[in-house]
Amino acid sequence: MHTPTPSRRGLLRFGAAAVPLIALGSAVPAVARAAAAPVSDGAAAPVSDGAAAAVAPAAAPPLRMPAESDRHDRTFMAWPALPSVWRTQLSAVRDDIAKLAHEISRYEPVVVVARPGQAVDARYYCGSGAYYRITVVEISNDDLWIRDFGPTFVVGPGTIAGVDTNFNGWGKDGTPYCQRYAEDAAVAGTLLAEYGVDRIRAPFVGEGGALETDGEGTLLATVSSWVNPNRNPGRSQDEVERALRTTLGMDKVIWLDGVAGQDITDAHIDCLARFAAPGRVLLDRPGPGTDQVWVKVYEQAKRALSTATDARGRALTVIELPAPDRNRIRGRDLGKDFLSSYSNFYVANGAVFVPQFGHAAADARARAILQAEFPTRDIVQVDIDNIASGGGGIHCATQSQPSVPPLR
Repeated sequence: MHTPTPSRRGLLRFGAAAVPLIALGSAVPAVARAAAAPVSDGAAAPVSDGAAAAVAPAAAPPLRMPAESDRHDRTFMAWPALPSVWRTQLSAVRDDIAKLAHEISRYEPVVVVARPGQAVDARYYCGSGAYYRITVVEISNDDLWIRDFGPTFVVGPGTIAGVDTNFNGWGKDGTPYCQRYAEDAAVAGTLLAEYGVDRIRAPFVGEGGALETDGEGTLLATVSSWVNPNRNPGRSQDEVERALRTTLGMDKVIWLDGVAGQDITDAHIDCLARFAAPGRVLLDRPGPGTDQVWVKVYEQAKRALSTATDARGRALTVIELPAPDRNRIRGRDLGKDFLSSYSNFYVANGAVFVPQFGHAAADARARAILQAEFPTRDIVQVDIDNIASGGGGIHCATQSQPSVPPLR
């Protein structure tokens, strides 16, 4: 067991726009530290240690999903496990994961989840140890997309909790995209227990890559990846929005259409639109050679963002982040699922990690745009072509554990 992250065991209740954590003193018996509120639409179910007792706790500050640019304690990654998923590319994908872990570990600690039988290889590839600040934790998993199946964190003054979003393999059972995911689905709960962080079981099914926030109460999301019968059957957009707002402490959701059925994620937001800062959104602009279905997704997103306001009433400034020419990248022969998007970047302590695709002019342009938006951080470009061939990128392969904000 690792040294627990500071966390207050407590009673979890959910208000209209945030997730208050009711912190009871350490002298209160464990039986009084349980969840009293019933689970309903828009109310998350905390994992607790006993039955609720008749205690009248004092209110605590709200929990809210922070901006990715806030300080991190560590980055979580996952070791790709299954030859049935990656086939002949498995070794090359592992090389990409190890390379990315090395790069991130220059800026913050990295924890790599790996199956017990594969942990030795993961430590060898990753150079686990004090020099690289990489730790391999033995937890069974299926694939590398920890952004989607790992915990999504919410924080408040002196408090952190992890939201388990009930990963169901992107709802792809019975489709050509279906792959094993039962062990991935258990990672969030196991990882939170390993690091001593309270777990909130979300009242919805979804993935971390479908969530993008400015840290000030505004959430970006696509309708296609949330209001979808493969994840949340029978629920309206309003019902899904209420659950997202309540669980993640959001005040407003800006919905983009996305598109269903064109990729395994049903058009996750983290490949389309990202906050550079409150009020500033980086929008992925498809490059030459992109299928027209994605051009239409971009066009709708641009229209919607151009008239949207955030939770604080600000109009959004939209900065386009042009993708490379798919005919001029190294990965042009790695299949139609290859993700040639710079928008799937990852913001870590002191750095932004972004793919480098081998189209020199486009790579340089993306670097310049990101440097202008993140002037105090290093822009680190990484060749992750093998990861991208699976339809994901650097953001999909990482999940940050934010630092606990100080008590006010």
